[in-house]
Amino acid sequence: YDNGIRNMIIGNFNQLDLRLDKGALWENFLVSERRKQNTYKDTFAKMFFWRTKQQQEIDFVEEKEDEITGYEFKWKAKKSIRLPETFVKAYNAKTEVIDRNNFRGFVVLK
Repeated sequence: YDNGIRNMIIGNFNQLDLRLDKGALWENFLVSERRKQNTYKDTFAKMFFWRTKQQQEIDFVEEKEDEITGYEFKWKAKKSIRLPETFVKAYNAKTEVIDRNNFRGFVVLK
C-alpha cells in the first residue's frame, strides 16, 4: 500500500498530471484509506475484488453486516458508468461509483 516504495521500484516520481498510472494510484489510495478507517472505527468488513473470465470486474467489494456493496473507482468522473449486472444479480449487491467528487464519504466513515 506504500506508493512511495512502488514508485521507487518502477522508477516513476513524475507529478500526477504526467503519470499514466493515475487509476492504479487512485485505487490504491482509496483501498488503503478505507482499510484504515475500518480499523480505526473497529468496523469488521470482508474486502475483495471481483472479476469474471470474461474480464468483467468490480474494483472493490465490501461485505459488512450481511450486505454486499461493489465499488467502481474512477479518477475522472463520468456521467454514466455501467457496472456488471451479473455481479448485482449474483450477489444481490448494491453498487457505487467513487470518484474525486465523492470519495470523502468513502474514506471517512461516520
